[in-house]
Amino acid sequence: MPDAQRPNTSHIEGYRLEDIKVGMSAAFAKTITEADVLLFAGVSGDTNSIHVNEEFARRTRFGRRIAHGMLSASLISTALGSKLPGPGAIYQSQTLKFVAPVYMGDTVEARVTVAEINREKRRIVMRTECWVGDKQVVVGEALIWVPPPEEEARLRSS
Repeated sequence: MPDAQRPNTSHIEGYRLEDIKVGMSAAFAKTITEADVLLFAGVSGDTNSIHVNEEFARRTRFGRRIAHGMLSASLISTALGSKLPGPGAIYQSQTLKFVAPVYMGDTVEARVTVAEINREKRRIVMRTECWVGDKQVVVGEALIWVPPPEEEARLRSS
């Protein structure tokens, strides 16, 4: 899936609310490594054996270690904060449903799509998904606030 088409503008990377339309989308992909899982366990404190202990994980229904669901979901934040809407946007809420496991070596693609726009409140509802190949692994919805032009101008000038 290609990133959303960027309008020809001179502002910071990302989009102004006025340039965002329902249906626009962006994506970010990353291959999940053993180091990612171990670092995420350390940063988050989630050292559940299903993620960090191969012997334990072999006895589970997955047959091997799985990546943290929140590690995959964190890629959604990257797509929102660096692509659509982009820098300066505030991630206000997120619903998530984890529908399939992610294993070390899988490439997870986070996709975000504009579902609704409330221009008065400067809020966007985004459909959020993570995929490994053609298998959906995470689905949800995010609420994003986009800064007004005067705040965006301050961000550009710094």
